[in-house]
Amino acid sequence: MFNSLLTWLIKKRIHQIELFIKYPFEVQIDWFKKLITTAKDTEWGKKFGYKSISSLDEYRERVPIGDYNSFKPFIDDLRKGKQNLLWPGSIKWFARSSGTSENKSKYIPVSSEALEECHFNAGRDMLALYFNNHPDSRVFSGKGLVMGGSRNIAESNGDSYFIGDLSAILIKNLPFWAQLKSTPSTSIALMEEWESKIEKMAQITSSHDVTSITGVPSWMLVLIKKILDNTGKTNMLEIWPNLEVFFHGGVNFSPYSKQFKLLLPHERMTYMETYNASEGFFGLQDRTDENDMLLMLDYGIFYEFIPMNELENEHPKTILLDEVKLGENYAMLISTNGGLWRYLIGDTVMFTTKNPFRIRITGRTKSFINAFGEELIIDNAEKALSIASEKCHAIITEYTAAPVYFDDEFSKAAHEWIIEFEKVPDNLDFFKETLDTALKSLNSDYEAKRYKNLILAPPIIHVAPSGTFYKWMKKMNKLGGQHKVIRLYNSREYVDEILKLIQPSGL
Repeated sequence: MFNSLLTWLIKKRIHQIELFIKYPFEVQIDWFKKLITTAKDTEWGKKFGYKSISSLDEYRERVPIGDYNSFKPFIDDLRKGKQNLLWPGSIKWFARSSGTSENKSKYIPVSSEALEECHFNAGRDMLALYFNNHPDSRVFSGKGLVMGGSRNIAESNGDSYFIGDLSAILIKNLPFWAQLKSTPSTSIALMEEWESKIEKMAQITSSHDVTSITGVPSWMLVLIKKILDNTGKTNMLEIWPNLEVFFHGGVNFSPYSKQFKLLLPHERMTYMETYNASEGFFGLQDRTDENDMLLMLDYGIFYEFIPMNELENEHPKTILLDEVKLGENYAMLISTNGGLWRYLIGDTVMFTTKNPFRIRITGRTKSFINAFGEELIIDNAEKALSIASEKCHAIITEYTAAPVYFDDEFSKAAHEWIIEFEKVPDNLDFFKETLDTALKSLNSDYEAKRYKNLILAPPIIHVAPSGTFYKWMKKMNKLGGQHKVIRLYNSREYVDEILKLIQPSGL
């Protein structure tokens, strides 16, 4: 009865989703007007004259494009208890994110409107779309496991404000019905010491009838393997026989798909991709035969997009939804009901359809290798690794890569990869050759630089022992939560740190 009632209530949202699919431009314009009208009397709104903005062109001319550093002085003041700065009223919640900025941590303000209109709406929509595609679902007959981060309370000027990973903030503010259907308890889910939390989660959840799991694939695997170690079982369906869906996001799922299929060997198991960040919730997979995501247009977020050839310009030209082209990479720019204005989130996306607007995440504006004009992005790397793994019967757990620059030791530059395998390739030389060939086929700039080894030599690959990346994340105090391994980086900072942990075996 409970399952049927909640399913019916959530699926009512499908009609509203169909409306923004039918009228995407109108919905976005309405949100743009609402955002600047709501914020017109804030310090930010006064600074840029929101009261007198009468068009999108005027908004884009008047308000500069910014990143976290642009907003940091305002956010620092918000954390001191000041009000009405970026968004009306006071902000009590800040989502902590490691990000890729120059700051050790970013503290993204989360307004009550962002919580309700964006993040919680997205949670309901995630279920609505899933139920729409799987009408026989029995998700609510059991428990949902959410792999969240940690939360702590910081005091400032006698007032309390709350800092934590976004997932922890959402867990803390879940409606009562969602808490009833969740495992483990909030006290365990919000533990800060990650290894102790994994152990307790494994103990508690292994005895529950878990029907859905939600989280970042890399950290969910850590929990699953801990449960299997504790119970002596060979796969998770021996423990959770009614598990039917994994709602995942945070990193590309492709490198982890084989591992999950081995540990969850059931043909009815569904994997649904989500696109969320501390700054907002942006996309949900709405069809089962493709892994692109529907761009969610009514969450209190107004979107602009920067063509990649504009990104390095002092004043990049932005385009709107009606101007995007399929198959091209864009940096995503957002204005939100959390008080971020023309904020460069750092992700690059590609549109796969325009009716409705669907996207794939292709990488990060700062997570790429372009040391020699090769412009290698994460999308290229993960497709090539998938091809190489398939042909060489390998399963990859984690990886990172960086350039080897010209110096006295190397006559040619190269790309250096550190890869941790669940299943090592049958032939490592063939794996390297296949990876290189796949990268050439996917990226013409890489192919040109590899031509006859004139600029780039063949890739260098180190096979990392099992657990290397976990040890590195622990050493860097980046276990759990929203921390992710940097896949591609234009400097050698991360590669050199990890190489210190292993005895490398280059090919």
